[in-house]
Amino acid sequence: DALDFQRDYARVHAILGGKSPHLQTYVVGGMALPIDPASAAALNADALQEVDALLRNGLAFVQQAYLPDLLAIASYYREWGSIGRGVGNYLAFGDFSSSPPRRGLPITDGVLSSGVLRGGTLTRVEPLDPARIAEHVTRSWFRDRGAAARSPYDGVTEPHYTGPAPPYEHLDVDGKYSWLKAPRYDGMAVEVGPLARVLIGYARGDQRFRRPVDRSVAQLGVPTSALTSTLGRTLARGLETEVLAEHSLVVLDRLRKSIAGGDLRVADTTKWNPDSWPKRARGVGFHEAPRGGLSHWVEISDKRLARYQAVVPSTWNAGPRDDKGRPGPYEVALVGTPLADPARPLEILRTIHSFDPCMACAAHVLDADGNDVVEVRVQ
Repeated sequence: DALDFQRDYARVHAILGGKSPHLQTYVVGGMALPIDPASAAALNADALQEVDALLRNGLAFVQQAYLPDLLAIASYYREWGSIGRGVGNYLAFGDFSSSPPRRGLPITDGVLSSGVLRGGTLTRVEPLDPARIAEHVTRSWFRDRGAAARSPYDGVTEPHYTGPAPPYEHLDVDGKYSWLKAPRYDGMAVEVGPLARVLIGYARGDQRFRRPVDRSVAQLGVPTSALTSTLGRTLARGLETEVLAEHSLVVLDRLRKSIAGGDLRVADTTKWNPDSWPKRARGVGFHEAPRGGLSHWVEISDKRLARYQAVVPSTWNAGPRDDKGRPGPYEVALVGTPLADPARPLEILRTIHSFDPCMACAAHVLDADGNDVVEVRVQ
């Protein structure tokens, strides 16, 4: 059923002219697919009705299968509410606002709200200041170029491998040991993703998050503090899915009303002509990707791209230690994890998988008897 659900949601992308996860007709400023109620080759009423049905079926699956199963299984793993707690600091850029974005600032009035939580507290959400974001490469296989940390606007991504010759079984964490940079906010490691977004929404008193969180922890018989764990990450992903599945119908309704009112525009092209650009410009775009906060930092000079840096969710979560030796969320979350069998550390994988990493540890193809047919490792 879950595979059918995933396929049907991907069908929504296809109707809008794209292909999941590469949405070819989503362009900067809008869409390339035209809107024409009278054309079978454009986005029309029949296509929107099909999207409506797919979204409603998806919401029904989330409410009737995904969340009930998630809570049923979680009830057998309550101890994981105290395992995999991570750094205790959370960050979100926010998303799904109905108002135009403010230049260079995160969204504060969206379905997903921006903000920062420090020290595991759920009582105060700090406003997010992009100027406090910096990346370290002290423990990364990139050239330092003399700076302990750089704003993404000034980021340098120059590969320089100094690790052992592969294959290897050990990396020295006191030296360089990762191809990821180490993003920090105001000098501290932060976690991004569904858990961060749910906790920030909860701390803001948003009932779209407060009600399902309170209901779920009561059903499981665990305190709200148990959310900051491996169990909490997995639960937060499910709770957020319901919020966004419901909101997808709101967005579809807005689109229908716009079309009914005669608005058939698909893109804002006012900034497309390079002759309208200033000689030099900097800009940053913030987005909440499924795995967490995503930001793209761009500098333009003389109508050309002079610098482009992306700070992606798995870099925030999986990044190595910084110049002061402070570890990132992955490393901290693994400390103290109990292992039933150190030779088969499934508990380690359980916590790492709860972050939904954007990388493959290893891919195995098994036959019907469970024997390895082929194994592909990504070093």
